[in-house]
Order: sequence, then C-alpha cells, then structure tokens
Amino acid sequence: MEELVKKVLNECFKQNTKIISAESCTGGLVSGALTSVTGSSNAYDRGFITYSNASKNELLGVQMETLKKFGAVSEEVVIEMAKGAIKEEPPNRISIAITGVAGPDSSEKKPVGLVWIGSYQTKKLMTKKLELGFLERDEIRSISCLKAITLLYENLKR
Repeated sequence: MEELVKKVLNECFKQNTKIISAESCTGGLVSGALTSVTGSSNAYDRGFITYSNASKNELLGVQMETLKKFGAVSEEVVIEMAKGAIKEEPPNRISIAITGVAGPDSSEKKPVGLVWIGSYQTKKLMTKKLELGFLERDEIRSISCLKAITLLYENLKR
C-alpha cells in the first residue's frame, strides 16, 4: 500500500493537485493511508467522514432524494459524494469517495461486501463497483481502501 500511496502523492506533486477524500464505510482509512507517508501534506488537503445519510447531505451536498431513491450504497450517491467533496471545480483538486456495506449485516437491502468508489477531477469521473462478498468487516474495509487509492491513481493518470 505504501508504494501505491507514494505513486499517488508523486503524481499529485507533478500535477500540483490536492486530494480531498469523502468516506463512509472506510471511516477514515483512506485518509489515514494517504497521510501515512512523509510529505503527504503537500498533496492531501482534507477529508470528510460521512457515515450517516444526514452527514452526506449536510457536508457533501448529496441530495436526500438520491439517497431515498437509490440508497446510500449506490453509484449515484458515490458520484454526488465525489463531486460534492470538491464543491468548486478548480483544476488542481481531485476527490476520492467511497460508500459500502462492511457488515456484518446487510444494509438498505444491499449485501455485505457491496462497495462503490468514485473519483472526480474537473470533467474526469471514474466509478467502480466492488462485490467483495461476505468477508470479515475489517477485510472489506481494507480491500476497499486499497481499491479506492488505486482508482484515485488511475484517475490522476488519465
């Protein structure tokens, strides 16, 4: 994971880009991983941990209608999280957003292990659906964190 984070940070340095994270099921793991490397303050700007639907709405501007219609664990919601984290659209910001069901129980009729990840940078949006199955909660969160940082890197390189 450390090598991947270094690649992300180096790419941000090259592009003079700042990272903003918006997390739900990982509860700060993505932010923690991105800030675990020396010098990360030059690339990591801020993070939001929006575990509840109310916080997704209040902090990221996710529409309550979207949450009701599709559920918190959906592509539609992760897109609104990724875009809402940035608020404005300066070219020097990129977001990574994640929402999912880490378990041990299903949520909103969504299965354990279902995770949506999104990364947004001016006119560059990428999403990815993970179906990890019924794994241990910590394993789902760890795998999701790794996949989120991988998607962030892919979007930076586009």
